[in-house]
Amino acid sequence: MSHPLTESELEPEQAAFRKVVASGCGFSRVIPRGAIVRIVDLEGNQAVDTLFYSAADPSERYSATATIVAQNNLYLTTGTRLMSSEGRVLLTIVADTCGRHDTLGGACAAESNQVRYALQKRFMHNCRDTFLLELAERRPHMNKRDITSNINFFMNVPVTEQGGLTFADGISAPGRYVELRAELDVLMLISNCPQLNNPCNAYDPTPIEVLVFDDERGAA
Repeated sequence: MSHPLTESELEPEQAAFRKVVASGCGFSRVIPRGAIVRIVDLEGNQAVDTLFYSAADPSERYSATATIVAQNNLYLTTGTRLMSSEGRVLLTIVADTCGRHDTLGGACAAESNQVRYALQKRFMHNCRDTFLLELAERRPHMNKRDITSNINFFMNVPVTEQGGLTFADGISAPGRYVELRAELDVLMLISNCPQLNNPCNAYDPTPIEVLVFDDERGAA
């Protein structure tokens, strides 16, 4: 079930930083405590695989388990506190015009593409490789051990009554966004998903935009 939508009071021209991230590309940036980051689904139904870490110590990172337990909900939306592996709040979702985001489906990988779809799909571009390429270029002290359970913003992964996961058509639309306030200095790592084999992005990966506002008022 989707939750009521919550719009932001911030205007894009107030952003201190803006970047369009093409489908299949990686992105990383430190979001200072108190700053707000907005992720925009520019064309609709794109899946944005995202990881968060404490910028001071990346061994402390987003925990899907702690987040689900803290809010007693499988899905993320306005008001959700993203919890760390040390039990601290990394970020809080402060606006959301999509209504629900997945925290169970994980990131596509060469191995999962092979198992889920076909042997020949193993060599297709995937989010795990994008994460690793981004880390190798910008965070060489981090490696594959740092790729843990991620958030899939805008992705629709319903849970069946038997407890299984299904990948369904997205519930997002062009221009919808999610906005998060950093409660600590946070490293954000994004793989803008290149997946072509399931309907999460209508089989058509598209770009996103990332905006950073220096504080709740958006002042640069």
